[in-house]
Order: sequence, then C-alpha cells, then structure tokens
Amino acid sequence: MSSNSNFAKCFIVLYRWRLHPGSEASFVEAWSRVSDVLRSERGSLGSRLHRGDDGLWYSYAQWPGVTARDDAFALGPVDSAAGQSMKDAIAERLPEIVLECTADFLLPIDHGSRA
Repeated sequence: MSSNSNFAKCFIVLYRWRLHPGSEASFVEAWSRVSDVLRSERGSLGSRLHRGDDGLWYSYAQWPGVTARDDAFALGPVDSAAGQSMKDAIAERLPEIVLECTADFLLPIDHGSRA
C-alpha cells in the first residue's frame, strides 16, 4: 500500500483555541471568512475547523511551505472585522503546532455532493 505523494510538499499548522461559551457561531463565521480569503487570495491550500470532545476548537491549515505562509501574513490583516470577531470569541489561545507530513491518505472532499 502506498500513500499519496503530495505529503512531501505540505506544511501544516495546527491551531487550538478554547472559546467563550455562546461565541461558537460567530467564531465559525469569522474563521470561515478568514480561511476563505487565505485560500482564494493568499496562497493557502485550505484548512479545516474541528470541535474536539475536549472542549477545544482545532484548525488544521495547509500551506505549500513556510515561506508561503509567512508571505501571506506579512501582507497584514486578512479581514479586520472577521479577525476581531475571532479574537472576541477566543477565551484561550494555545500555541501553534507545526506538523510534518510523513504519510497522507486523506481523500479530497467532493464539495458538490453532501452526504
């Protein structure tokens, strides 16, 4: 069995937050706006947002490399209003974790069909 060869090209950052109770919907909306702009205008390869059963929220963001990520954020705020909404929703921000891909068996998501 062999894995997808794209794993050698990926640079992943895992973000983690604890949110203020009741702020989840505004956080998801703001995170979605920021992530959409990062993907459509600043070179991100996309991201996913997850709610953990431990009460934390996790975002998994993929970039072509560390330079692409650094360049994207060097341009300044992605969306000031959305960024502020995210900050207002966050009760605790945990340190970023950089992940190195060693194997990749994720399938692309077909956004045209929802199960």
